Amino acid sequence: MNTVGNRWRSVLAAVISVVLLATWVAALPAETEALLEKSEYVYISSTRKDGSLGKPAEIWFLYHDGAVWVGTSPKSWRVKRIEWGRPGAKISVGKPDGPAFSATGEVVADAEAQALLMKTFAEKYPGGWKSHEEKFRTGFADGSRVLVKYTPSGEL
Repeated sequence: MNTVGNRWRSVLAAVISVVLLATWVAALPAETEALLEKSEYVYISSTRKDGSLGKPAEIWFLYHDGAVWVGTSPKSWRVKRIEWGRPGAKISVGKPDGPAFSATGEVVADAEAQALLMKTFAEKYPGGWKSHEEKFRTGFADGSRVLVKYTPSGEL
């Protein structure tokens, strides 16, 4: 009985630790979240081989479920670096020197997120979307474009 009770306490402690860590890691300041909701661009600096950050790249984005989502070429530096085991990135909001946070990128296959990204882009970027829509749609279908999800990992 004592052993079972100790196991349950250990399991409960582990679950609480994971929940607290996930809450702490994913939380962004309210001001940053508000900027993500209204900003036109984010600037992503991915991690180079030497640990330094690359030049910030301006990109269209979707902020959804506490993460930044982008559609990009699988040949882009951001994707190559994720595939090479360097998923860390700095994301600046609104301008290259705007409020920033660190994030962990992953290439994901998520048809619902792709659809939401394209719907959001049509609303958020009405002028530019018309000239890019076909490239996004066919790119996601043929693999020449992938979806990258950046999950915040802390403030900078």
